[in-house]
Amino acid sequence: MNTKSLHRLRLPVAAWCGVLAAAVALGTGHLLAALLEPRASPFLAVGNSAIDLTPEPVKQFAIRTFGQADKIALLGGMAIVIALLAAAAGLLSRRDARPGVALIGAFGLLGVAAVLSRPDVGALGVLAPLIAALAGIAAFRLLHRTALAATDLPAPPRTEHDPHDTLEEPYDPELLPETTTPDRRRFLVSSVAVAATAGVTGAAGSLLTGGRDAEASRRTVAQALAASPAQTVPAGADFAAAGTPSFLTANRDFYRIDTALSIPRVELADWRLRVHGMVERELDLGFTELRRFPQVTRTITMTCVSNDVGGPYISTAEFTGVFLRDVLLAAGVRPGSEQVFSTSADGFTAGTPVEALLDPERGALLAYGMNGEPLPAEHGFPVRMVTPGLYGYVSATKWLTDLELTTFDKPAYWIERGWGRFGPIKVQSRIDRPGGFGRIPAGRTTVAGIAWAQPIGIERVEVRVDRGPWQQAQLSTEVNRQTWRMWRTDVDLAPGGHTIECRATDHNGTTQTPQRAPVLPDGATGWHSVFCTAR
Repeated sequence: MNTKSLHRLRLPVAAWCGVLAAAVALGTGHLLAALLEPRASPFLAVGNSAIDLTPEPVKQFAIRTFGQADKIALLGGMAIVIALLAAAAGLLSRRDARPGVALIGAFGLLGVAAVLSRPDVGALGVLAPLIAALAGIAAFRLLHRTALAATDLPAPPRTEHDPHDTLEEPYDPELLPETTTPDRRRFLVSSVAVAATAGVTGAAGSLLTGGRDAEASRRTVAQALAASPAQTVPAGADFAAAGTPSFLTANRDFYRIDTALSIPRVELADWRLRVHGMVERELDLGFTELRRFPQVTRTITMTCVSNDVGGPYISTAEFTGVFLRDVLLAAGVRPGSEQVFSTSADGFTAGTPVEALLDPERGALLAYGMNGEPLPAEHGFPVRMVTPGLYGYVSATKWLTDLELTTFDKPAYWIERGWGRFGPIKVQSRIDRPGGFGRIPAGRTTVAGIAWAQPIGIERVEVRVDRGPWQQAQLSTEVNRQTWRMWRTDVDLAPGGHTIECRATDHNGTTQTPQRAPVLPDGATGWHSVFCTAR
């Protein structure tokens, strides 16, 4: 009998070799990316490419289903898929390592392609997926070789009562009893070493990437913010006791919807902002130069275009920075300029109408402070755009590095994916109390919520129960027309089920439309309603 034909890895051992090799490749790639190009990590580059290539209906489904955890869900799903593919590579290599090596090499090429497709990664970044693939192949070959040696089998025994019997008992080598041998111990040691390498390289890459958000940078911005005292929120600006949000949203609670799978870490000393294109004078600004413009603090409500009717993606904060209008005027806007094409450190782009950014009443900002603190990394540190009255996808670029004055012939990220060009915020309102399908006491009860129509402001909010007559709600104190307003009113509810609706009207007299429209292409419309049961 040819014993070599029996040398094949057990199913779990083969799968384990593939998974460990994939882990080494990902960890190595993550560490090298942290040292060379943070966004060249193969895992993150493939994830970012997946985001870019995902059809819009699927993206909106992910946002509706997972909310601000959509990126965590994507990364988790990718990890599961990679583990399954790596296990399959191992299973295909039970006798010969070559199928697994080929598959790991193919994964490496996919990582290279993903890195090359990223606009924010230089040529040096290709080294990360290349070396990661080589590390994965080396780990796989080592594990496969030691695992195969540990499965060496003796020739099958003959029966003692008939030494001339040449028939062999059929047997499955996977059913042979395990024994402790030097080769088996060698495989165990190799597995532990490979797993440790994967863990150490991955953790080191994460630590190095996170360390780029230097504390010294934040201290510098904090010193600048000290010169601009916080705004005073007037009494009655919210009805939090009645169930509305507080007027100002804490930084940790401020919504975040963007395309960044990993948060760019930009040190202030390395940050530059280029202003160019259809301008009289090209500007190249560091933080010191930016601070020469007058510093202002403004209270602004931001709204995401992905907000369904009644959705959560709206927040308010005090932003500190400089007027974007001042910077554009310093550069000299040439006639014919239609949009400011902004670019993020991670390659994201947005196109904002020049008219909106030059409007002194609107007061768009280059912001570096948020609620009296330096911008959090996830909200765009060190500098981001904040433009009242426009949805963020056209006006709120984070980690800002470039402003180009140009025409609308140059499409930005979301415009290429079918979204509207201008993105004005629509008149909307939301019921926060009672919650949908809630159970409340019958009789007199308070209904409360929020309304917004930046930059025009809210004039009134009306509420009705079970399609009855509309009744006007009490509005909170108006802080400015760039922010939301809270509202509340009391209604009588008889025992049973009830549908409560709300609608808002802005200062121009435009009333929120009842016609339902999805978020694509330029924001949802419709009256928000909740069903509750009075008992």
